[in-house]
Amino acid sequence: MGASDLVASAGVTLILIAFVLNLAGRLERIHPTYLWLNLAGAGLACFASIMVSFFPFIVLEAVWAVAALIGLVRLKLASSAS
Repeated sequence: MGASDLVASAGVTLILIAFVLNLAGRLERIHPTYLWLNLAGAGLACFASIMVSFFPFIVLEAVWAVAALIGLVRLKLASSAS
């Protein structure tokens, strides 16, 4: 197993943990932990895709990471406004 496989596996594991916890009702999709797991997981998966030059997954994971980041920024702004 190469470095890109290890990085991708770590990223996918984080994304799947968030997904399973959400399905189990343990973590809401707007919870900071859910968003951080998705951001970190997608970031790692994106980096691994860059390592192997697999463009479709670079785009997918980059968009996933940006979406999670936007969610975190919105939470921060909402908590600052309160």
